[in-house]
Amino acid sequence: MKIQERTGAAHGRGLAPGQPVGDRLPSAPRERKPALAALAVLLILVGALGATVLVLRAGDRIEVIKITQNVTAGKPIPSSAVESVMVAEDSGIDYVKYNQLNLLGNYRATTDIVKGSLLVGGMLTEKSKGLPDGKVLVGLSLKAGQYPQDLAAGDSVSAYRVGDAADKGSATGSAGASGGTGGNTLLVQRARVQIVGSTGGGGDSVGSADYPVSVLVDQGDAAALTQAAAAGEVALVKVPKSGQ
Repeated sequence: MKIQERTGAAHGRGLAPGQPVGDRLPSAPRERKPALAALAVLLILVGALGATVLVLRAGDRIEVIKITQNVTAGKPIPSSAVESVMVAEDSGIDYVKYNQLNLLGNYRATTDIVKGSLLVGGMLTEKSKGLPDGKVLVGLSLKAGQYPQDLAAGDSVSAYRVGDAADKGSATGSAGASGGTGGNTLLVQRARVQIVGSTGGGGDSVGSADYPVSVLVDQGDAAALTQAAAAGEVALVKVPKSGQ
């Protein structure tokens, strides 16, 4: 009994009156980092601003015309060759808007338009600015030696028939055999080069590669020129432009 009483008394003396039981040791205060907090806020603001810009840009879309089949230069664009697509608006690109579709009948293509192209104003010209009355456009496929080295759109040329057919015509006294070209037959006194090919024009073609050229001629000269062109017997000679 005495041993138990002493043990109990020792436990009683180990606790001071009013001392709380189970308290933790005091911890050091946390170090605050205002720079990191400011950086986090800045990143949040930048992300929100970027998302806003993307939303606004997505809203600036316009309905434009897309070409669905190849269109040859000089030809009108048929309604079957167009469809509507949405693109981002760009002040630097002269898109033809889909709500202008009913105006396409007044225009023709100034160049070959490839399927899948978005139509822009530079691809079109008014029909009233097309072929003058009494004129037709004749396409030629020339080889090296049948056209001047520096031939370009806008040049004035004379067209001659060369080869065996021209020699026979000259021997029988065909009209147009004059002009200082030996037996070559003059087909067209003056024509204007309207379109030149992109396969190495101006004499860059070599060998037997064909070089496409379109010339504007009087309607009455078209038949003879077309016949000679089909036989590959046309040569062009550059002449001074009117007024030179």
